[in-house]
Amino acid sequence: MPNTTKKKYSSDLLNILNERGFIHQTTNDHSIDDYFNSNEIIGYIGFDLTAESLHVGSLLQIMLLKWLQDFGHKPIVLLGGGTTLIGDPSGKDESRKILDIKNIANNQSGILKVFKKFLNFDNEKIIIENNSNWLTDLNYITFLRDFGKHFTVNRMLSFDSVKLRLDREQPLSFLEFNYMLFQAYDFWELNRRHNCKLQLGGSDQWGNIINGIELIRRVDQTEAFAITTPLITTSSGSKMGKTSDGAIWLDEDLTNPHEFWQFWRNTDDRDVNRFLKLFTTLPLGEIQKLEELQGSELNEAKKILANEVTKNTHGGDIADLVYKSALETYEKKIISENLPLYHLNRSDFVDNIGLLTLLVKVGFSKSNSDARKSILNGAIKINDQTITDPSAELSTTEINKLKLSFGKKKHLLLSLDS
Repeated sequence: MPNTTKKKYSSDLLNILNERGFIHQTTNDHSIDDYFNSNEIIGYIGFDLTAESLHVGSLLQIMLLKWLQDFGHKPIVLLGGGTTLIGDPSGKDESRKILDIKNIANNQSGILKVFKKFLNFDNEKIIIENNSNWLTDLNYITFLRDFGKHFTVNRMLSFDSVKLRLDREQPLSFLEFNYMLFQAYDFWELNRRHNCKLQLGGSDQWGNIINGIELIRRVDQTEAFAITTPLITTSSGSKMGKTSDGAIWLDEDLTNPHEFWQFWRNTDDRDVNRFLKLFTTLPLGEIQKLEELQGSELNEAKKILANEVTKNTHGGDIADLVYKSALETYEKKIISENLPLYHLNRSDFVDNIGLLTLLVKVGFSKSNSDARKSILNGAIKINDQTITDPSAELSTTEINKLKLSFGKKKHLLLSLDS
């Protein structure tokens, strides 16, 4: 049975993780505490390669691996090159799109780029594995004979990841049903290859992780452990890392650092302290002082949260520039030279460019009709002056270094290239 109670551990790392809010469930609290105290911990989290990067929704798991490494232990980043070919039904309402090998390889490069920002790749305290190394050439008959006998359909149907989907009468393919077996096999394989005895993951993965622990026990008669983290939603009920405009990515080419910083600056008052604990490495004593801020003073804590997360994700120099730009734009109300620069090609238009076309081109609107609505609603400003005419045009002589704004949160400078 999982343990979800708050307690005091003898292990410093477990205490840190517990106090900062990372621990939702563990297997056998006493044994895992003893294990953390007397061993180098080798623990893994799996990341399927379904997108070209990871977004803020994965940041909790990345920070968990960072804490593990910072305490001198060894994280394993397991890239799901094999399981991505199938699809994980956990928490999903429908089957996942099947990707081809080329797309998966491209996604792997982008995801590794993210991990290099948070984890130290220059020492031996990290392992990068890909489950395609053992899954793609796995003999299915041999797998069923040697491992299938250790799983019961009755038990698998009881897991929330499956049960909730079936309760909603949504289809679950046999292809996806195999995912649970392969994830358990991954844990067994990493235990065999690297003496990995710990799997970490979100609480929606509990059943899958327990499958792996039981497989290791039955096949090799050895103990393994699990820690799951809470599923993070904001106090307003929205999914972490998602906005009305889409995902907040950890790659600067997909979400520019200015938008990234602003996302954290706009954190709900009720979430600031919790997010400081989970998404930064600030000492708990310092966070406790920030927790005492009330009213408008709480905005200072939000700025610290935004600065710290941006620094960890994009580096200190970029975080400093973004912060300076935010102060100039939102507090001093001046046109900051540090705003994102959007380059327009002179060859794209002769003398003028329509505002509707421009808004679509820079990504502020999805279509001309969408842009028209934004203008009529007073959401578009040029150099902080609201534009109300959808037929407005900008000439090549005036467009360079103009500030274009959408609402209060999106700003950029226009640059005209020859």
